[in-house]
Amino acid sequence: MSIFFIFLLFVSLAKIAYADVIVSLPLARVYEQNIDLKNYWLSEKLDGVRAYWDGQRLISKQGNVYHAPDWFISNFPAQPLDGELWVGRNKFERVVSIVRDNVPSAGWREVRYMVFDIPLKEVVFTDRIDKLKILFENMTSPYLRLVTQSRIFSHEVLMEKLDEVTQAGGEGLMLHKGDSYYLAGRSNDLLKVKSYYDAEARVIDHLPGKGKYTGMLGSLLVESDDKKRFRLGTGFTDEQRRQPPPIGTLVTYKYYGKTKNGLPRFASFVRIRCSQ
Repeated sequence: MSIFFIFLLFVSLAKIAYADVIVSLPLARVYEQNIDLKNYWLSEKLDGVRAYWDGQRLISKQGNVYHAPDWFISNFPAQPLDGELWVGRNKFERVVSIVRDNVPSAGWREVRYMVFDIPLKEVVFTDRIDKLKILFENMTSPYLRLVTQSRIFSHEVLMEKLDEVTQAGGEGLMLHKGDSYYLAGRSNDLLKVKSYYDAEARVIDHLPGKGKYTGMLGSLLVESDDKKRFRLGTGFTDEQRRQPPPIGTLVTYKYYGKTKNGLPRFASFVRIRCSQ
């Protein structure tokens, strides 16, 4: 066996080990009006990148390690945390461009790790909030922030808060059940509240444009998780129409309810899903 082959084998195994990080996170369902809000905590839904701090590294929900600079994480606690890498409202593309690089840039100075949970399996969320507040009393890192949690008691007040946040450029709201444990998967323990729905679909084909879009993308043919196919024809910049998301790419789209056939109503492109 040649030295070169051994080297390639070592690199291949290293990549497998690198990507084989298991991260099991609580995931959100969509809020519906019949939910009893009295046992929920409310926070802003941040338009950033989900990241799990395992005490040494920041890891994506796909199990990839973010290459944060040493100075960024130098004063992070040994205690695991759950949060979002965030630059600001309406700056999702900016934070993705910073955190996805294997060689960290000075752009990380714009990023804040916004912590909204602490993964303690036997502690309910209300008590986990208290533990986070105690933990953050001694935090010295300028890159760590604790997400504000508050109580909400009625759908009407929730909608007023949603209008307030979205008019200020925010993405929406999150509801976290106070007596819930830190469990992986989607459930009503964690809910997202938006003025529209969003979901992901895979690009199947590029359909050509007409008129002013001749020679460019007209729409994407996409397929959802439940195997329904439909077109996304709006929401693109001219640059995205010239260089559309490659076939096979996962994209995020928004929509306003569904038709009687189960297809998203008024679906439009939002962005390429972060590959991390």
